[in-house]
Amino acid sequence: MNLLPKISGVMLTLFGLAGQSYAAPMGFKNSWMFMGDFSKTYQEFSFNYATTANDAIGFSASAMQTDDYSKRQQNTEVVYTRKVARWNLPNAQANIWFIGGLGSTTGSTFGGSKAMASPGLQVDYETTRLYSMASARVYAAQGATSNITTARLGASFYEVDYDQPQPWLVIEARRMTFVSNQYEFTPMLRVIHNRYFVELGANLSGQPRFNFMYNY
Repeated sequence: MNLLPKISGVMLTLFGLAGQSYAAPMGFKNSWMFMGDFSKTYQEFSFNYATTANDAIGFSASAMQTDDYSKRQQNTEVVYTRKVARWNLPNAQANIWFIGGLGSTTGSTFGGSKAMASPGLQVDYETTRLYSMASARVYAAQGATSNITTARLGASFYEVDYDQPQPWLVIEARRMTFVSNQYEFTPMLRVIHNRYFVELGANLSGQPRFNFMYNY
């Protein structure tokens, strides 16, 4: 009996799960994912449930504010995530994701609440040692439209077994037009396991940043 196809299949599955826990905005079928992103100018808490291997539905609450606190905007939305494409390469994986929300926004520069739509795309490529990601998302509301564009590069310090925590260095460039037209650069230390990650760092102005994800 030839065990090579079975072993290769198991390794590919394990690698796929490790990749999902690193970069994916959703988990495996029938799983819940909880995510948080917290800094001075942006805070978000979200969760979703993967209804299939390619689709998830969830909820997000986020807030954006300027450095001087003169402007602030809060968003609440139902979010749909779709894995548009995946390429399982010999030693790597690449993905395209659609992430879109419908909800409402309130802000200090306008009265009441406004209906909001937030379509976006994410593209990522990763191995067990290297990672890259780019994303863009528009928060569109009448008279209150902004967008967030992000690029990330990451590298792990060393190889680990599948069930062991792994430290990474991640550098992010992010522009939030509601906050500023300038890019914010943030180096972060990330520790990733097969079901969670935590990130801690600070941007070049010294403002701390904390992110987490947990999938079960």
